[in-house]
Amino acid sequence: MATKGFARRLVAGLGGSVLAISLLAACSGGTDAAETSKQGTTTEENQATGKKVTIGFSGPAADHGWLGAINSGAQNAAKKFPDVDLKVAEGTNDVNAQIAAVEKFINDKVDAIVLLPSDGAALTEVAIKAMHAGIPVINVDREFSSPFAARTTVLGDNYGMGVSAGTYICSKLGDNKEAVIGEIAGIDSLPLTQDRSKGFKDALADCGLKVGPRVAADFTVQGGETATSQLLSANKKIDAIWNHDDDQGVGVMAAIDQAKRSEFFMVGGAGSKDAMELIKADDTPLKATIIYPSTQAADGIALARMIAQGKTMGDLITPSVPNRVVLDAPVVTKDNVDEFIDLAFAS
Repeated sequence: MATKGFARRLVAGLGGSVLAISLLAACSGGTDAAETSKQGTTTEENQATGKKVTIGFSGPAADHGWLGAINSGAQNAAKKFPDVDLKVAEGTNDVNAQIAAVEKFINDKVDAIVLLPSDGAALTEVAIKAMHAGIPVINVDREFSSPFAARTTVLGDNYGMGVSAGTYICSKLGDNKEAVIGEIAGIDSLPLTQDRSKGFKDALADCGLKVGPRVAADFTVQGGETATSQLLSANKKIDAIWNHDDDQGVGVMAAIDQAKRSEFFMVGGAGSKDAMELIKADDTPLKATIIYPSTQAADGIALARMIAQGKTMGDLITPSVPNRVVLDAPVVTKDNVDEFIDLAFAS
């Protein structure tokens, strides 16, 4: 039931997008679609080598598989563009060090900055300073606290991750109102964890189910193992578990193996290569994972290049680059894992 409901909302959303495009074309007042589509640069023009631009990139320390993929993804994306000179600041979780890195980008007069802040609020002021200096800032993953701090923001969908996980579990458990559904969250104080949990709770409620035993880890292997051991020892019967993060999922799986439990199925989160290989092998409780794209910074580099070169989104009618891009949170199962595994990150 939840799957159908979610599908109806998705179709409705797509219908709204089509309607919006239709209205936009209609508002051109007699201009045909061919003329309207020529307002911005085409996909071919965007792919062609343009003027040389320098992009500064700063991200947190790569102390997590997903963050490592974020950093390497940005650098690999830049290498694909012969007209991009990428300046990379050393990854750091020190707010002051990252502010200093952005200050240097400003002083060096780079053409654009792609920034995954260690702390969005703390980096807001220096991002605004860059914007005031005429340098467009592309904010990745962790939002600034002011809309004036970024030209474009690229985000994963944390709430959507929870919705996808809950919808998948609903599709497997059906109307079994007695089902025991566990949740292994990340760090509860983080808004992203709160969003994931809310989406999960909402999706389960849509099919008449609810979250049962819940523990929080800390996005580490050790934390995942400790939290999962507590969850399993306190609950002798579980039907399904959602683990928010595949990196901590290495510890989660270790605890499951140690407990010799197999009566439930599990859904992961983020989309690591390790998780996808287990899903593909189909010989553990892990049956699916929800993507939280590690390609966000790579997308940020591509958008920064377009903005710095005065290009637009080639396949959109509106001659501009969106100021907010929220990537989706698809479910990866053994049926579609080959579509995603090449973009997966190593834990």
